[in-house]
Amino acid sequence: MTVTDNGAAGTPRPGEADLRQYGEDGFTVVRGLFTRDEVDRLCAGFQALHAAGRPVPGHFEPRPGAVDPLAAYPRVLHPHEISPLARRVLLDARLRAVLEQLLDEEVLAAQSMFYFKPPGARGQALHQDNFYLRVEPGTCVAAWLACDEIDRDNGGLEVVPGTHRMDLFCPETADDQVSFAREYVPPPPGLAATPVDMAPGDVLFFNGSLVHGSQPNRSGDRFRRSFIGHYVGRSAERIGAYYRTLTMDGERLTLPVSEGAGPCGTEFAPPSPH
Repeated sequence: MTVTDNGAAGTPRPGEADLRQYGEDGFTVVRGLFTRDEVDRLCAGFQALHAAGRPVPGHFEPRPGAVDPLAAYPRVLHPHEISPLARRVLLDARLRAVLEQLLDEEVLAAQSMFYFKPPGARGQALHQDNFYLRVEPGTCVAAWLACDEIDRDNGGLEVVPGTHRMDLFCPETADDQVSFAREYVPPPPGLAATPVDMAPGDVLFFNGSLVHGSQPNRSGDRFRRSFIGHYVGRSAERIGAYYRTLTMDGERLTLPVSEGAGPCGTEFAPPSPH
């Protein structure tokens, strides 16, 4: 995997090898793009949201005492609309600089999410992000910020290199014992999922057609928190109605609606107590 090291106060500069990696495999990692202090402040804000115990309709609706860890700690959808700090991270100039190099054009922010993924939580079966966003023409790009030490034990991300050059697949139904989302894209013949270990502050950038996902968090006591932004090039003409695009200066810019889109991951009903 190609990796770019980046000083905390520096401007990210993916090199030729990084850009080549992104072009050939569909992903690249920028290490230390955010500082540990920045990540800690971001996580503290989401922990406070959870500790308040009050749902925010359309964004965060936990069910305290639920059997399913993901019902007690559900993902936060579009947190940049309810948290100034999340908004600053989504529109951060360091992300913008990398994204504009990867896309070779101005970028727009389309969505943000925060995953708590507590111990025992299911993962998300292999899938493609643009199956949900339906960006036309082209695809989206994800910037996946690690907020904890992330590895296979606590359900780190897995990617299938090279699938970004393929069309969108018709998903199968996932196993609801290991995935909270219904859609599952098996790796094409000859290809396999590769784990991506990350440290807090690292950012994984990947193409919206890249097949990726995660296994359950099988650790006994470790969360796998992450903040994700989805972005599109300024040349995009349509996107799903669920996504509300912004310029990286924070101005709302409405794109015409594409068909067949939905939230990232169609969730199964919560599992019943055993």
